[in-house]
Amino acid sequence: LAAMERQYQRNRIQEESLLYETRKDSGEIPIIGVNTFLMEPEDESPEQVPLARATDDEKEAQVLRVEAFRRRHAKDAPAALSRLQEVARSGGNVFAELMETVEVASLGQITGALYEVGGRYRRAM
Repeated sequence: LAAMERQYQRNRIQEESLLYETRKDSGEIPIIGVNTFLMEPEDESPEQVPLARATDDEKEAQVLRVEAFRRRHAKDAPAALSRLQEVARSGGNVFAELMETVEVASLGQITGALYEVGGRYRRAM
């Protein structure tokens, strides 16, 4: 019980995961196709991938769409978010309830409601 209260297991899992990733990245743990026996690139230049960036007008339009969505569903969203929180607390099928909730609540509203139930994950360092 004391180990659980001090999050001993979680910390050990995090430490082992970090150690594994470090060893994998250094090549100490060989993984075929990841850090050993890699295909040689045909040319030496890195592949150029064009980045897609939204313009300021597109960003503003999206913010306005979300605000309009929230206004349209202002009456229905609180009840749907409460149902979602209750399902999460009771260990029910959160995914099924999410499918209903997204009809009337934004991602930000849903995230906030779920944070109230489960809290935010913060890695213990």
